[in-house]
Amino acid sequence: MENHEFYLEEAIRLARENVKTGQGGPFGAVIVKNGEIISACANKVTSTNDPTAHAEVVAIREACKKLNSFQLDGCIIYASCEPCPMCLGAIYWARPKMLVFAAENTDAAKAGFDDSFIYKEIPLPLEKRSIPTVKIQHRDRCTPFEEWISFENKVDY
Repeated sequence: MENHEFYLEEAIRLARENVKTGQGGPFGAVIVKNGEIISACANKVTSTNDPTAHAEVVAIREACKKLNSFQLDGCIIYASCEPCPMCLGAIYWARPKMLVFAAENTDAAKAGFDDSFIYKEIPLPLEKRSIPTVKIQHRDRCTPFEEWISFENKVDY
C-alpha cells in the first residue's frame, strides 16, 4: 500500500522551501517507484529562466534520467498542486501509473498562478487565440511522419 500522505507532504515541503529560497514558484513534485523516491524537485522557472521548468516537468526529467527511460512505468507522481495544462500533458506522455495532488488550480489562481486562460485557448479556432497562430499548408508538412512510418529502427512511444 502506497503512503500517499507521506509523499504528498514531501511535495508540499519542497514547494514551501522553494518560496523561502526564491528559486521559483510555490510548487513541488515527487516521483515514487516501488516505495522509493526517484526524484523530488521544486519549480525552477525564475532561477533557470526556463518557462517549462515547473516542478512536475523538472521531476519527470530527473526521474527519466535516473530510470534510463522516457516513460515512468510503475511510478506515482505527487504534486503539491493540480498540474497546469503543460505539466498534465507531460505527465500523460510520461505514462505514470498514478497522479496524486493536493491544492487545486483554483487555489493556485488565488496566488496569481491562473492557468484557466490556457484551457480556454486550446479549443479556440487558430484565428481567435490570443497569440497569433498561423498554419501553413507546406508541401512537405507530412514528410517527417511518412518517413517515421517507414523507419525500421524507431522506438515507439
